[in-house]
Amino acid sequence: MKRLHTVSTALLATGTLLGLAACSPAEQSGSADAGTGKTTITFTSYNYGTQGAAGTGTQALLDRFAELHPEITVKPQGVATADVLTKTKAAVAAGAAPDVVQIGYSKLSEAFETLPTQSLKSLAGDDWDSSVKGIKQVFLTTGTSGGEVRALPYTVSVPTLFYNADLFKSAGLDPKDPPTTIEEVRTSAKAIVASGHHGVYFGIADASKSDYLTQSVINSAGGSLIGENGSVTIDSDQAVAGLEAVQGLTRSGLQPAVGVEDALSDFAKGNLGMFVVSTAVSGQLEAKAKGKFELRSAGFPAFGTSAPRPTFSGAGLMVLSKDSAKQAAAWQFVKFLTSKEGYTMITKDLGYLPLRADIVADPQYLGTYFKDHQLLLPPLKQLATVRPYQSFSGPRANQAIVMLQDDAIEPIVLRGADARSTLSTTAGRIRELVGQ
Repeated sequence: MKRLHTVSTALLATGTLLGLAACSPAEQSGSADAGTGKTTITFTSYNYGTQGAAGTGTQALLDRFAELHPEITVKPQGVATADVLTKTKAAVAAGAAPDVVQIGYSKLSEAFETLPTQSLKSLAGDDWDSSVKGIKQVFLTTGTSGGEVRALPYTVSVPTLFYNADLFKSAGLDPKDPPTTIEEVRTSAKAIVASGHHGVYFGIADASKSDYLTQSVINSAGGSLIGENGSVTIDSDQAVAGLEAVQGLTRSGLQPAVGVEDALSDFAKGNLGMFVVSTAVSGQLEAKAKGKFELRSAGFPAFGTSAPRPTFSGAGLMVLSKDSAKQAAAWQFVKFLTSKEGYTMITKDLGYLPLRADIVADPQYLGTYFKDHQLLLPPLKQLATVRPYQSFSGPRANQAIVMLQDDAIEPIVLRGADARSTLSTTAGRIRELVGQ
Protein backbone atom coordinates (compact mmCIF):
# COMPACT_ATOMS: atom_id res chain seq x y z
CA MET A 1 0.00 0.00 0.00
CA LYS A 2 0.45 1.78 -0.06
CA ARG A 3 0.37 5.38 0.62
CA LEU A 4 -2.04 7.95 -0.72
CA HIS A 5 -0.34 9.95 -3.47
CA THR A 6 -1.15 13.40 -4.75
CA VAL A 7 -1.33 14.22 -8.43
CA SER A 8 1.89 16.20 -8.16
CA THR A 9 3.68 13.14 -6.73
CA ALA A 10 2.45 10.95 -9.55
CA LEU A 11 3.63 13.50 -12.11
CA LEU A 12 7.00 13.72 -10.38
CA ALA A 13 7.35 9.95 -10.45
CA THR A 14 6.33 9.78 -14.10
CA GLY A 15 8.84 12.46 -14.96
CA THR A 16 11.53 10.56 -13.11
CA LEU A 17 10.84 7.42 -15.10
CA LEU A 18 10.85 9.32 -18.38
CA GLY A 19 14.25 10.65 -17.46
CA LEU A 20 15.48 7.17 -16.57
CA ALA A 21 14.25 5.81 -19.87
CA ALA A 22 16.67 8.17 -21.60
CA CYS A 23 19.65 6.63 -19.76
CA SER A 24 21.67 3.80 -21.20
CA PRO A 25 21.23 0.33 -19.68
CA ALA A 26 24.60 0.63 -17.94
CA GLU A 27 23.69 4.00 -16.42
CA GLN A 28 20.26 2.73 -15.46
CA SER A 29 21.19 -0.50 -13.72
CA GLY A 30 24.43 0.55 -12.09
CA SER A 31 27.66 -1.38 -12.18
CA ALA A 32 30.42 -2.86 -10.12
CA ASP A 33 32.93 -0.02 -10.31
CA ALA A 34 36.11 -1.62 -11.60
CA GLY A 35 39.18 -1.06 -9.46
CA THR A 36 37.38 0.90 -6.74
CA GLY A 37 35.95 -1.89 -4.64
CA LYS A 38 32.58 -0.15 -4.82
CA THR A 39 29.31 -1.19 -6.42
CA THR A 40 26.45 0.99 -7.63
CA ILE A 41 22.88 -0.34 -7.67
CA THR A 42 19.50 1.21 -8.42
CA PHE A 43 16.39 1.02 -6.27
CA THR A 44 12.90 1.67 -7.67
CA SER A 45 10.52 2.72 -4.91
CA TYR A 46 7.05 4.24 -4.87
CA ASN A 47 7.80 5.82 -1.49
CA TYR A 48 10.98 7.58 -2.57
CA GLY A 49 10.59 11.27 -3.38
CA THR A 50 7.05 11.57 -2.03
CA GLN A 51 5.99 14.21 0.44
CA GLY A 52 5.63 13.47 4.13
CA ALA A 53 6.80 10.49 6.16
CA ALA A 54 6.97 8.09 3.19
CA GLY A 55 9.58 10.20 1.42
CA THR A 56 11.59 11.37 4.42
CA GLY A 57 11.53 7.91 5.99
CA THR A 58 12.81 6.28 2.81
CA GLN A 59 15.61 8.82 2.60
CA ALA A 60 16.52 8.07 6.23
CA LEU A 61 16.82 4.38 5.36
CA LEU A 62 19.04 5.18 2.39
CA ASP A 63 21.24 7.45 4.50
CA ARG A 64 21.64 4.84 7.21
CA PHE A 65 22.52 2.13 4.70
CA ALA A 66 25.14 4.45 3.19
CA GLU A 67 26.70 4.83 6.65
CA LEU A 68 26.82 1.07 7.18
CA HIS A 69 27.94 0.21 3.64
CA PRO A 70 30.14 2.93 2.12
CA GLU A 71 31.25 0.37 -0.45
CA ILE A 72 27.76 0.35 -1.99
CA THR A 73 26.06 3.30 -3.69
CA VAL A 74 22.28 3.12 -4.01
CA LYS A 75 20.66 5.30 -6.65
CA PRO A 76 16.93 5.61 -5.85
CA GLN A 77 14.25 6.08 -8.49
CA GLY A 78 10.76 7.33 -7.67
CA VAL A 79 7.69 5.90 -9.42
CA ALA A 80 3.97 6.15 -8.73
CA THR A 81 2.42 3.15 -6.97
CA ALA A 82 0.02 2.31 -9.79
CA ASP A 83 2.83 2.43 -12.38
CA VAL A 84 5.61 0.51 -10.65
CA LEU A 85 4.98 -2.82 -12.37
CA THR A 86 4.39 -1.50 -15.89
CA LYS A 87 7.39 0.85 -15.67
CA THR A 88 9.62 -1.92 -14.35
CA LYS A 89 8.50 -4.27 -17.12
CA ALA A 90 9.31 -1.58 -19.66
CA ALA A 91 12.73 -1.04 -18.09
CA VAL A 92 13.43 -4.79 -18.21
CA ALA A 93 12.42 -4.92 -21.88
CA ALA A 94 14.78 -2.02 -22.58
CA GLY A 95 17.66 -3.81 -20.86
CA ALA A 96 17.63 -1.29 -18.02
CA ALA A 97 16.10 -3.23 -15.14
CA PRO A 98 16.46 -1.76 -11.63
CA ASP A 99 18.57 -3.88 -9.31
CA VAL A 100 16.08 -3.75 -6.42
CA VAL A 101 12.41 -2.89 -6.78
CA GLN A 102 9.59 -2.24 -4.30
CA ILE A 103 6.53 -4.05 -5.69
CA GLY A 104 3.06 -3.71 -4.15
CA TYR A 105 1.40 -6.95 -3.07
CA SER A 106 -1.45 -6.42 -5.53
CA LYS A 107 1.13 -6.63 -8.32
CA LEU A 108 3.30 -9.39 -6.90
CA SER A 109 1.73 -12.33 -8.74
CA GLU A 110 2.15 -10.75 -12.15
CA ALA A 111 5.65 -9.60 -11.22
CA PHE A 112 6.65 -13.21 -10.56
CA GLU A 113 5.40 -14.13 -14.02
CA THR A 114 6.91 -11.25 -15.97
CA LEU A 115 10.07 -10.04 -14.21
CA PRO A 116 13.49 -11.73 -13.89
CA THR A 117 13.17 -12.12 -10.12
CA GLN A 118 16.02 -13.78 -8.25
CA SER A 119 15.85 -16.38 -5.49
CA LEU A 120 16.75 -14.37 -2.41
CA LYS A 121 17.83 -17.47 -0.50
CA SER A 122 20.33 -18.24 -3.25
CA LEU A 123 21.70 -14.70 -3.12
CA ALA A 124 21.90 -14.75 0.68
CA GLY A 125 23.69 -18.06 1.01
CA ASP A 126 24.72 -18.65 4.62
CA ASP A 127 23.04 -15.36 5.60
CA TRP A 128 19.55 -16.61 4.85
CA ASP A 129 18.41 -18.38 7.99
CA SER A 130 19.64 -15.69 10.38
CA SER A 131 18.33 -12.89 8.15
CA VAL A 132 14.74 -14.14 7.92
CA LYS A 133 14.48 -15.50 11.46
CA GLY A 134 11.64 -13.67 13.21
CA ILE A 135 9.84 -12.51 10.05
CA LYS A 136 6.23 -13.68 10.09
CA GLN A 137 5.80 -16.77 7.91
CA VAL A 138 2.67 -15.42 6.20
CA PHE A 139 4.78 -12.74 4.51
CA LEU A 140 7.48 -15.17 3.42
CA THR A 141 4.75 -17.36 1.93
CA THR A 142 3.25 -14.42 0.05
CA GLY A 143 6.67 -13.66 -1.43
CA THR A 144 7.24 -17.23 -2.62
CA SER A 145 7.05 -18.33 -6.26
CA GLY A 146 8.16 -21.64 -7.69
CA GLY A 147 9.20 -22.81 -4.24
CA GLU A 148 11.62 -19.90 -3.79
CA VAL A 149 11.24 -16.70 -1.79
CA ARG A 150 11.58 -13.97 -4.40
CA ALA A 151 10.18 -11.03 -2.43
CA LEU A 152 10.84 -10.14 1.19
CA PRO A 153 8.25 -8.05 3.07
CA TYR A 154 9.22 -4.38 3.16
CA THR A 155 6.31 -2.07 3.98
CA VAL A 156 3.21 -3.73 5.40
CA SER A 157 0.00 -2.31 6.82
CA VAL A 158 -3.54 -3.49 7.56
CA PRO A 159 -6.86 -1.67 7.21
CA THR A 160 -7.86 0.08 10.43
CA LEU A 161 -10.79 2.14 11.66
CA PHE A 162 -9.50 5.61 12.53
CA TYR A 163 -12.02 7.85 14.26
CA ASN A 164 -12.53 11.39 15.48
CA ALA A 165 -13.12 11.09 19.24
CA ASP A 166 -14.47 14.65 19.40
CA LEU A 167 -17.19 13.88 16.85
CA PHE A 168 -18.04 10.74 18.78
CA LYS A 169 -18.59 12.82 21.92
CA SER A 170 -20.66 15.46 20.13
CA ALA A 171 -22.83 12.71 18.63
CA GLY A 172 -23.46 11.15 22.05
CA LEU A 173 -21.15 8.19 21.40
CA ASP A 174 -18.52 6.83 23.76
CA PRO A 175 -15.06 7.22 22.16
CA LYS A 176 -13.75 4.57 24.56
CA ASP A 177 -16.13 2.05 22.98
CA PRO A 178 -15.59 2.23 19.20
CA PRO A 179 -17.57 0.00 16.81
CA THR A 180 -16.30 -3.52 16.28
CA THR A 181 -18.81 -4.74 13.66
CA ILE A 182 -20.19 -3.31 10.44
CA GLU A 183 -23.59 -2.93 12.09
CA GLU A 184 -22.05 -0.93 14.94
CA VAL A 185 -20.23 1.17 12.33
CA ARG A 186 -23.61 1.91 10.72
CA THR A 187 -25.16 2.85 14.07
CA SER A 188 -22.28 5.15 14.98
CA ALA A 189 -22.33 6.73 11.51
CA LYS A 190 -26.05 7.49 11.85
CA ALA A 191 -25.43 9.36 15.10
CA ILE A 192 -22.55 11.34 13.60
CA VAL A 193 -24.56 12.28 10.50
CA ALA A 194 -27.44 13.36 12.74
CA SER A 195 -25.03 15.72 14.49
CA GLY A 196 -24.20 17.43 11.18
CA HIS A 197 -21.12 15.60 9.88
CA HIS A 198 -20.19 12.78 7.52
CA GLY A 199 -20.34 9.39 9.19
CA VAL A 200 -17.82 6.94 7.77
CA TYR A 201 -15.68 6.23 4.72
CA PHE A 202 -14.23 2.90 3.61
CA GLY A 203 -11.21 3.56 1.39
CA ILE A 204 -12.04 0.50 -0.67
CA ALA A 205 -11.98 2.24 -4.09
CA ASP A 206 -8.24 2.69 -3.72
CA ALA A 207 -6.59 5.25 -5.97
CA SER A 208 -3.54 2.99 -6.38
CA LYS A 209 -5.79 0.17 -7.68
CA SER A 210 -4.96 -2.09 -4.75
CA ASP A 211 -7.56 -4.55 -3.51
CA TYR A 212 -6.33 -5.10 0.06
CA LEU A 213 -9.48 -3.52 1.54
CA THR A 214 -11.68 -5.29 -0.99
CA GLN A 215 -10.19 -8.59 0.14
CA SER A 216 -10.56 -7.61 3.80
CA VAL A 217 -14.30 -6.95 3.35
CA ILE A 218 -14.90 -10.12 1.34
CA ASN A 219 -12.82 -12.24 3.73
CA SER A 220 -14.63 -10.87 6.76
CA ALA A 221 -17.98 -11.61 5.14
CA GLY A 222 -16.93 -15.25 4.81
CA GLY A 223 -15.79 -15.20 1.18
CA SER A 224 -12.48 -14.96 -0.63
CA LEU A 225 -10.95 -13.55 -3.78
CA ILE A 226 -9.66 -16.98 -4.79
CA GLY A 227 -11.19 -20.35 -3.96
CA GLU A 228 -9.30 -23.37 -2.65
CA ASN A 229 -8.91 -24.74 -6.18
CA GLY A 230 -7.56 -21.44 -7.48
CA SER A 231 -10.87 -20.36 -8.99
CA VAL A 232 -12.07 -16.74 -9.08
CA THR A 233 -14.73 -16.36 -6.37
CA ILE A 234 -15.38 -12.63 -6.23
CA ASP A 235 -19.03 -13.20 -7.18
CA SER A 236 -19.86 -15.56 -4.31
CA ASP A 237 -22.85 -14.89 -2.08
CA GLN A 238 -20.48 -13.88 0.73
CA ALA A 239 -18.62 -11.41 -1.47
CA VAL A 240 -21.89 -9.89 -2.61
CA ALA A 241 -23.09 -9.56 0.99
CA GLY A 242 -19.87 -7.90 2.15
CA LEU A 243 -19.84 -5.32 -0.61
CA GLU A 244 -23.54 -4.65 -0.26
CA ALA A 245 -22.93 -3.82 3.39
CA VAL A 246 -20.38 -1.16 2.44
CA GLN A 247 -22.56 0.04 -0.44
CA GLY A 248 -25.46 0.41 2.01
CA LEU A 249 -23.50 3.04 3.90
CA THR A 250 -23.33 5.17 0.75
CA ARG A 251 -26.95 4.59 -0.25
CA SER A 252 -28.19 5.63 3.18
CA GLY A 253 -26.11 8.81 3.22
CA LEU A 254 -23.74 7.61 5.90
CA GLN A 255 -20.73 7.46 3.56
CA PRO A 256 -19.84 10.24 1.09
CA ALA A 257 -19.60 9.08 -2.53
CA VAL A 258 -16.17 10.62 -3.10
CA GLY A 259 -12.62 9.49 -3.83
CA VAL A 260 -10.08 8.57 -1.16
CA GLU A 261 -8.22 11.88 -1.39
CA ASP A 262 -11.45 13.86 -0.84
CA ALA A 263 -12.31 11.64 2.12
CA LEU A 264 -8.84 12.21 3.55
CA SER A 265 -9.32 15.96 3.23
CA ASP A 266 -12.75 15.71 4.86
CA PHE A 267 -11.34 13.71 7.76
CA ALA A 268 -8.44 16.12 8.21
CA LYS A 269 -10.90 19.01 8.50
CA GLY A 270 -12.72 17.23 11.32
CA ASN A 271 -15.85 16.64 9.25
CA LEU A 272 -15.72 12.83 8.94
CA GLY A 273 -16.31 10.60 11.94
CA MET A 274 -14.66 7.33 10.86
CA PHE A 275 -12.11 6.52 8.18
CA VAL A 276 -11.34 2.87 7.36
CA VAL A 277 -8.03 2.92 5.57
CA SER A 278 -4.50 1.53 5.68
CA THR A 279 -2.30 2.08 8.73
CA ALA A 280 0.22 3.41 6.22
CA VAL A 281 -1.45 6.81 6.51
CA SER A 282 -1.50 6.86 10.32
CA GLY A 283 1.35 9.36 10.52
CA GLN A 284 -0.32 11.59 7.95
CA LEU A 285 -3.64 11.44 9.80
CA GLU A 286 -1.96 12.12 13.12
CA ALA A 287 -0.21 15.19 11.75
CA LYS A 288 -3.42 16.56 10.25
CA ALA A 289 -5.42 15.95 13.45
CA LYS A 290 -2.89 17.57 15.76
CA GLY A 291 -4.39 20.62 17.41
CA LYS A 292 -7.77 20.05 15.71
CA PHE A 293 -9.29 16.91 17.21
CA GLU A 294 -8.43 13.76 19.13
CA LEU A 295 -7.57 10.94 16.77
CA ARG A 296 -8.05 7.32 17.87
CA SER A 297 -8.07 3.93 16.18
CA ALA A 298 -9.79 0.57 16.41
CA GLY A 299 -9.43 -2.76 14.64
CA PHE A 300 -11.00 -3.59 11.30
CA PRO A 301 -14.70 -4.37 11.94
CA ALA A 302 -16.32 -7.79 11.71
CA PHE A 303 -18.96 -8.52 9.08
CA GLY A 304 -21.48 -10.82 10.69
CA THR A 305 -20.81 -13.10 13.67
CA SER A 306 -17.32 -14.27 12.70
CA ALA A 307 -14.11 -12.53 13.70
CA PRO A 308 -12.80 -9.92 11.26
CA ARG A 309 -10.39 -11.26 8.65
CA PRO A 310 -8.44 -8.33 7.25
CA THR A 311 -5.57 -8.88 4.85
CA PHE A 312 -2.51 -6.70 4.46
CA SER A 313 -1.30 -4.15 1.98
CA GLY A 314 2.17 -2.89 1.28
CA ALA A 315 5.08 -4.14 -0.74
CA GLY A 316 7.86 -6.66 -1.06
CA LEU A 317 11.45 -6.21 -2.19
CA MET A 318 12.65 -8.02 -5.30
CA VAL A 319 16.13 -8.29 -6.76
CA LEU A 320 16.33 -8.21 -10.56
CA SER A 321 20.12 -7.94 -10.98
CA LYS A 322 21.87 -10.54 -13.10
CA ASP A 323 25.42 -9.32 -12.46
CA SER A 324 26.96 -11.19 -9.50
CA ALA A 325 28.57 -8.11 -7.93
CA LYS A 326 25.33 -6.17 -8.08
CA GLN A 327 23.41 -9.17 -6.77
CA ALA A 328 25.69 -9.28 -3.73
CA ALA A 329 25.22 -5.55 -3.14
CA ALA A 330 21.48 -5.79 -3.70
CA TRP A 331 21.22 -8.56 -1.11
CA GLN A 332 23.07 -6.43 1.46
CA PHE A 333 20.57 -3.63 0.80
CA VAL A 334 17.54 -5.92 1.08
CA LYS A 335 19.04 -7.55 4.17
CA PHE A 336 19.37 -4.16 5.88
CA LEU A 337 15.88 -2.96 4.94
CA THR A 338 14.36 -6.13 6.42
CA SER A 339 16.62 -6.28 9.47
CA LYS A 340 15.61 -5.42 13.03
CA GLU A 341 17.03 -1.92 12.57
CA GLY A 342 15.43 -1.53 9.16
CA TYR A 343 11.97 -2.58 10.32
CA THR A 344 12.30 -0.33 13.37
CA MET A 345 13.00 2.65 11.12
CA ILE A 346 10.17 1.66 8.78
CA THR A 347 7.75 1.70 11.71
CA LYS A 348 9.04 4.87 13.35
CA ASP A 349 9.78 6.91 10.25
CA LEU A 350 7.32 5.62 7.62
CA GLY A 351 4.44 4.50 9.84
CA TYR A 352 4.19 0.88 8.71
CA LEU A 353 3.79 -2.11 11.02
CA PRO A 354 6.79 -4.03 12.39
CA LEU A 355 7.16 -7.46 10.80
CA ARG A 356 9.40 -8.97 13.43
CA ALA A 357 7.63 -9.85 16.66
CA ASP A 358 10.89 -9.76 18.62
CA ILE A 359 11.43 -6.01 18.09
CA VAL A 360 8.02 -4.90 19.41
CA ALA A 361 8.89 -5.22 23.10
CA ASP A 362 12.67 -4.89 22.80
CA PRO A 363 13.77 -1.51 24.28
CA GLN A 364 16.63 -1.41 21.78
CA TYR A 365 14.08 -1.19 18.98
CA LEU A 366 10.36 -0.49 19.55
CA GLY A 367 9.99 -1.30 23.24
CA THR A 368 9.13 2.29 24.18
CA TYR A 369 7.73 3.43 20.85
CA PHE A 370 4.24 1.99 21.23
CA LYS A 371 3.79 3.57 24.63
CA ASP A 372 3.64 6.92 22.85
CA HIS A 373 2.04 5.74 19.61
CA GLN A 374 -1.27 4.16 20.54
CA LEU A 375 -2.78 4.43 17.04
CA LEU A 376 -0.93 1.37 15.82
CA LEU A 377 -1.81 -0.91 18.75
CA PRO A 378 -5.21 -2.19 17.44
CA PRO A 379 -3.85 -3.07 13.99
CA LEU A 380 -0.72 -4.52 15.57
CA LYS A 381 -2.93 -6.98 17.45
CA GLN A 382 -4.79 -7.91 14.25
CA LEU A 383 -1.48 -8.46 12.47
CA ALA A 384 -1.11 -11.65 14.49
CA THR A 385 -4.14 -13.19 12.73
CA VAL A 386 -4.05 -11.36 9.39
CA ARG A 387 -5.18 -13.34 6.35
CA PRO A 388 -2.71 -14.09 3.54
CA TYR A 389 -2.93 -11.72 0.59
CA GLN A 390 -4.45 -13.51 -2.40
CA SER A 391 -3.64 -12.88 -6.04
CA PHE A 392 -5.10 -13.88 -9.36
CA SER A 393 -2.85 -16.14 -11.40
CA GLY A 394 -0.99 -15.55 -14.62
CA PRO A 395 0.84 -12.71 -16.37
CA ARG A 396 -2.31 -10.54 -16.41
CA ALA A 397 -2.95 -10.72 -12.67
CA ASN A 398 -2.47 -7.01 -12.08
CA GLN A 399 -4.73 -6.17 -15.01
CA ALA A 400 -7.37 -8.36 -13.38
CA ILE A 401 -7.07 -6.48 -10.08
CA VAL A 402 -7.41 -3.13 -11.83
CA MET A 403 -10.49 -4.49 -13.63
CA LEU A 404 -11.97 -5.63 -10.31
CA GLN A 405 -11.42 -2.24 -8.71
CA ASP A 406 -12.48 -0.11 -11.66
CA ASP A 407 -15.35 -2.17 -13.09
CA ALA A 408 -16.85 -3.57 -9.88
CA ILE A 409 -15.72 -2.08 -6.58
CA GLU A 410 -15.94 1.63 -7.39
CA PRO A 411 -19.29 1.37 -9.26
CA ILE A 412 -20.81 -0.76 -6.48
CA VAL A 413 -19.57 1.16 -3.45
CA LEU A 414 -19.66 4.73 -4.74
CA ARG A 415 -22.18 4.76 -7.61
CA GLY A 416 -24.87 2.34 -6.49
CA ALA A 417 -24.37 -0.38 -9.12
CA ASP A 418 -26.12 -3.68 -8.43
CA ALA A 419 -23.57 -5.75 -6.52
CA ARG A 420 -24.56 -9.22 -7.68
CA SER A 421 -24.82 -8.57 -11.41
CA THR A 422 -21.77 -6.29 -11.45
CA LEU A 423 -19.60 -8.84 -9.63
CA SER A 424 -20.90 -11.64 -11.85
CA THR A 425 -20.05 -9.76 -15.05
CA THR A 426 -16.64 -8.68 -13.78
CA ALA A 427 -15.83 -12.17 -12.49
CA GLY A 428 -16.57 -13.61 -15.93
CA ARG A 429 -14.23 -11.14 -17.60
CA ILE A 430 -11.50 -11.81 -15.05
CA ARG A 431 -11.83 -15.58 -15.57
CA GLU A 432 -11.29 -15.07 -19.30
CA LEU A 433 -8.36 -12.75 -18.60
CA VAL A 434 -6.51 -15.19 -16.33
CA GLY A 435 -7.41 -18.25 -18.40
CA GLN A 436 -10.09 -19.97 -16.31
